[in-house]
Amino acid sequence: MSRILRFYGALERDPAIEVWMREHAGDLGAIAQCSFQVMREYGADVRELLHDGHPTACVGDATFGYVNAFRAHGDVGFFLGAELPDLDGLLQGDGRFMRHVKLMPGRDVGATALEKLIETANSDMQRRLVAE
Repeated sequence: MSRILRFYGALERDPAIEVWMREHAGDLGAIAQCSFQVMREYGADVRELLHDGHPTACVGDATFGYVNAFRAHGDVGFFLGAELPDLDGLLQGDGRFMRHVKLMPGRDVGATALEKLIETANSDMQRRLVAE
């Protein structure tokens, strides 16, 4: 059984995400926007949509990451994050599959380490799709 979560109908650029970005202004919104922009830049096959009210990035129709902004923190999450190497110890959560990085203004988690996790999640999903 495949662990890949698929969303048919993901778009190259989903207008609903731009609305979400405008509605989440401020420090936490800026953190989410910056992180989502990194996800968008990992190839011509990256697609996006809103899932459960937050921006979600896909390789084609297969999800690999999301962002969210709450009152006190933001999240950058990975649908199969439990299976990603996390050499910098950024990932949190104890779910069977998902993990997230909690981001807060003034708390530096290391942009390079976070970008590496995003790249790893995208590459991992690309490998899984080829193997199917």
